[in-house]
Order: sequence, then C-alpha cells, then structure tokens
Amino acid sequence: MAKTSETALGLAVMRFLATRPNGQATMRTIIKQLPDRIELTAEDHEPSGVRPHEEMWEQRVRNLKSHDDTLGNILAEGLIERLDRGHYRLTEAGYAHLGYRE
Repeated sequence: MAKTSETALGLAVMRFLATRPNGQATMRTIIKQLPDRIELTAEDHEPSGVRPHEEMWEQRVRNLKSHDDTLGNILAEGLIERLDRGHYRLTEAGYAHLGYRE
C-alpha cells in the first residue's frame, strides 16, 4: 500500500481542526491526534529519512507548512492559516470546503 497523499493528510488536518475550539491547534497536537482520524499505511509508518525520530506521515504533515506556496496545499489555498510558529487555524474557506459552513 502506498503512502497517504499530502492532499489526504491535509484534508485530515482540516477535519481535525474543525473539531477544535475556534478551529485551532498546535502542530504538536495535530501530530498527536491525527493517527486516530486517518488510516495510515505501513509506508506512512516507515522512519523519515530526513527528520530523525519521526515517521514518514509526520514529516509529510509538517511539509504542509514547507510547501505552503504549492498549488493545492491547504495553506496556499487559504483553507488553514498559520497564526504563529506551530499554531494553525481552519479558515472560513476551510469550513466551507468541508461543508460545515456556508
């Protein structure tokens, strides 16, 4: 089974943020809670070759910030926003994308 796409991970992050007060969470909280909210593959659980002590899926979630100028990225598309270092919020556009608000 292949690695979970960054698109699918981004959607899982958005869905998680939608459950949080004010749609906000730290990256640490996101990383801690996300495995309970998305089915990760064996490849997702392989060790990261770039970040010691992380699994591939964790690196790929953190890549959402690194790739924030890439078309289709949830930050680039304005679906979530970075409030400060390591702290993110689901935007109104993000809620609308999920169908939670008009």
